[in-house]
Amino acid sequence: MRLVLVGPPGAGKGTQAVRLAERLDVPHISTGDLFRANLKDETELGREAKRYMDAGDLVPDEVTVAMVRERLTHDDAAKGFILDGFPRTRSQARSLGELLAERGEDLDAVVEFQVPEDELVRRLMGRGRDDDTEDVIRRRQQVYRSETAPLLDHYSDRLVSVDAVGSVEEITDRVAQALRTQ
Repeated sequence: MRLVLVGPPGAGKGTQAVRLAERLDVPHISTGDLFRANLKDETELGREAKRYMDAGDLVPDEVTVAMVRERLTHDDAAKGFILDGFPRTRSQARSLGELLAERGEDLDAVVEFQVPEDELVRRLMGRGRDDDTEDVIRRRQQVYRSETAPLLDHYSDRLVSVDAVGSVEEITDRVAQALRTQ
């Protein structure tokens, strides 16, 4: 099973990715984890990413895509994967499509986690982080809608939308059920 998880900050993508990876016996691949691992191991890609980050710039898509490409060559990803945090843009989605086509693969589904904005704000305010003010959280939601939400159109042919309000177990069960009926 090859999945991409999308949803706004606070929707529970990371939590669900871990649970689904266990259920499906495929790796959870988080771009945040990829960046941290490449920086820690001082790989060529990590050093390249660090140059951009140190300059206060966004890491270009080519570097992010190269990290994902390299990660998908690992044995544990041979039978599938769950991508969390990638792709974020249509450009990255096209790159992912090309990367998978080279491997003779395609995505099975793109799972969208739907949560009302007020619930997202409540969840994120509950984390107690200094940068999680209501204004900042609402701004992040707006950035998600404008930059990442267009992916939903791009993936409309394989999009599975799931109500992501409820207990962690209920949401995992909803995703599993939606994937079975897809």
